[in-house]
Amino acid sequence: MNFKEYIRVIENFPQPGISFKDITTLLQNGPVYKEVINDLARRLKDVEIDCVAGPEARGFVIGAPLAVALGVGFVPIRKSGKLPGETIEADYALEYGKDKLAMHKDAIAPGQRVLIADDLLATGGTIATSINLVKQLGGTVAGAAFLIELAELNGREKLGNIDIISLVTY
Repeated sequence: MNFKEYIRVIENFPQPGISFKDITTLLQNGPVYKEVINDLARRLKDVEIDCVAGPEARGFVIGAPLAVALGVGFVPIRKSGKLPGETIEADYALEYGKDKLAMHKDAIAPGQRVLIADDLLATGGTIATSINLVKQLGGTVAGAAFLIELAELNGREKLGNIDIISLVTY
């Protein structure tokens, strides 16, 4: 299935010069959304995965249903201050400034194999930070899965030597 047909491109959002890839049009189409998750699950069927982790918020809409399809748990990666339990945090750079991502300290056991899932791989900053958090807890990154990859931004280069699956490339 050509998932690109279901992704709306909005020019000059959120600022001039940006060509925003809006997945809400895909998510609204139940059969297509289901096929995205099934396609990722098929591609990952031979990968040993103990859990899926996804950064908020769009990582939840890909990661959580993918975890269900794979029969494993889901670990939310949130912005600092959003998780109720004891957390670990890591800084990451934004275009203008910094932010922090957090995970519960007990979310991943040492040695667990974790798949990172998100809607989009762009510059790789959020995913590199997510990988850092998994490793801080002693987890092993089993790979990363995305609906979209913006290849011209070279996000793969920030992620090191992990296997990456992207269903749509721009």
